Amino acid sequence: MIYTLTFNPALDYVIKTDNFCAGREHRTDNGSFFCGGKGINVSTVLNELSIKSVALGFVAGFTGKEIESRLNESGIETDFVTLKSGFSRINVKVRADSETDINTAGPEISADDLDALYEKIEGINDGDILVVSGSVPAGQPKTVYEDILTKLKDRNVRFVVDAVGDFLMNALGCRPFLIKPNNDELADIFGYPVDSVEKATECARILQQKGAKNVLVSMGEKGSVLIDENGETHFMPSYGGRAVNTVGAGDSMVAGFIAGYIKSNDFSYALKLGTAAGSATALSLGLADRKKVDEMLELIEK
Repeated sequence: MIYTLTFNPALDYVIKTDNFCAGREHRTDNGSFFCGGKGINVSTVLNELSIKSVALGFVAGFTGKEIESRLNESGIETDFVTLKSGFSRINVKVRADSETDINTAGPEISADDLDALYEKIEGINDGDILVVSGSVPAGQPKTVYEDILTKLKDRNVRFVVDAVGDFLMNALGCRPFLIKPNNDELADIFGYPVDSVEKATECARILQQKGAKNVLVSMGEKGSVLIDENGETHFMPSYGGRAVNTVGAGDSMVAGFIAGYIKSNDFSYALKLGTAAGSATALSLGLADRKKVDEMLELIEK
């Protein structure tokens, strides 16, 4: 089974307008709600690719109930910790001539709440996959992802980590199966611009030496680079037209990569399906559906 963990789920309210100017009144057609949060995005795209997963994490209040209800209705199994106070986030995504995102803070997670999550992850078994990704509410230690992975270190669980800064670096000692930084996140880690395939490859190899088995670097329109656990380097150019939505594209790439590897046990195909899924989301208002992913995969395989 695949488990995804989202500390900070959200309802994303996406609205589209021709032009957006701060300080002015705008009118738009009815907006759309999507369940958000990086792990939830992974589960959503996996579901489109006919791969089952269980969404773990924390929800609160009426928005948390709505997130859980929407995911269950779409066929995604959930096993959230329900917090006693606060409410899950509502983020606003404005799609116009450029993208404007207003992301709010999530509810506070107590030590007891974290213990409740630890009890749930005890159900993860040998052969399972655990995806930990996204932001962590204030007050949690920068080792929290490492702490979770350490609790499962004696089991044959494949870890996928999509996090930033110390949250990512601290988890490398747990030998994650896959990490997926983008070039901006690498620049923050290494302290210099990662603006070429060569620099991305250089950084990926360093992270591999620090413990990651497979390192997938997404670089937007410059494509993506994968350094696999066999030492092979794979490059994939970007596909599709002008991106209309970058939110969730990286998570979609992670989902596609996992689905591709499960189906083929081949890193090259996993990268192709990951690229197709990421590109499909970038060309959609929300997360990619199966039809769009298949269209992009056909384009890549020509």
